Amino acid sequence: MAITLTEVAARHVKKHLELRGKGLGVRVGVKTTGCSGLAYVLEFVDAVEPEDNVFESEGVNVIVDPKSLLYIDGTLMDFKQDGLNEGFSFRNPKVKGECGCGGSFTV
Repeated sequence: MAITLTEVAARHVKKHLELRGKGLGVRVGVKTTGCSGLAYVLEFVDAVEPEDNVFESEGVNVIVDPKSLLYIDGTLMDFKQDGLNEGFSFRNPKVKGECGCGGSFTV
């Protein structure tokens, strides 16, 4: 499987890569945190590590380390704007539960 982006999410990532003036894509990963255990982490990537998995989605390279891939394989990443609030959302088929604030999840 892979990590995929919606067209809206890809457009948002491309815009910010252009503003940075550099970058190979976006890294999507997880870290241990929150009341449910895991949270998504995003960062721009300037160099790919040998062990990284690289997926292309909507013209954007999505880079995932092997450990994170175990938790987020098959995830669809979207970008939503609602009034003054905006941010990425994740549809992860492996999620079994989320905390009340939506900041962390468990698989």
